[in-house]
Formats: sequence, structure tokens, C-alpha cells
Amino acid sequence: MTRTLLLAAAAVISITGPSLAQDVAAGEKQFAKCRACHYITAPDGAVIQKGGKIGPNLYGVVGRPIASYPDFKYGEGILTAGAAGLVWDEASLVGYVTDPQEWLQANSGDPKAKSKMAYKLTKGQEDVVAYLASVAPAVAADPAAVDPAAAAPAADGAAPPAVTN
Repeated sequence: MTRTLLLAAAAVISITGPSLAQDVAAGEKQFAKCRACHYITAPDGAVIQKGGKIGPNLYGVVGRPIASYPDFKYGEGILTAGAAGLVWDEASLVGYVTDPQEWLQANSGDPKAKSKMAYKLTKGQEDVVAYLASVAPAVAADPAAVDPAAAAPAADGAAPPAVTN
């Protein structure tokens, strides 16, 4: 009986395992939907993905303080989240692209917060975020490569808090 349960559990894990993995190639394809508003350009000017400029450049977004891309006009809700010192990590980005307004309301402290991002990804969110992380590997090692101010320590010397959902 125990052996049967173990074999059944192993079968379930082997079947569901790959579906839980993040697929960077699938994320790149899925990013085509994001290009209507976003682009990805490296600090040296190399264009990784051409796209619209309604949304900020997503190069190095994983690890970047929220609402910190220079000269971009953010909405009030995301600015509130950014002012709290939150930093984009993969889990927070998945939550945000799934339902931007709901995520802002939960993470900004404002139950009426609105998002300027109206599009919601209904599938492949983890893949898109994995793709975004893959196109800017230097960001994880050096946040200053994207935004020198982002790498500056807080006044008390502490690192900015990561977003938790």
C-alpha cells in the first residue's frame, strides 16, 4: 500500500513538475502582448525588444525599486507602492501582471488604488517574468547598471524591502 502511494505521488510530481517550470522561450513569445506598451532597451542603448513607450522600459525590472524608472510618469497607486520602498521581485511581478489594480490595492496600503496598466495576463505570467529576468542578468549582480539611485543604500544603510504577497 505504501509503495503504491509513493509511486502515485512520484507519478503526480513527474507529470506536474514541468508545468511548474518557468519557460523563458515561452515568456519571450508571450511578451509580444506586452510590447504594445513596453520595450526593453539595455543601458548601453542595445534594443532587446522594440515596443511602445506608454509603459516604462522593462530592462532590469526584476530587482528594481518599484516606480523608479527615470523620467517615466507613473500613476499615483504605483508611486505609493514605490514610496514604501518596495522592490520588484519575480513573485510580485507575477502578481502585478495577473491583476495590476488588485495587486496595487493589496501592496500600496490604499484599497482604492488604481493602476494605469489595464492589461491582465491570464496565463504565462511566470514565463514572462522569467524572460524579463533573463534579458538583464547583470541587474541581479549590479542594480546600478539599470538605475544608479536604486543601488544606493537607504539612509539607515538597510536594503530596500522586497515585495511580499
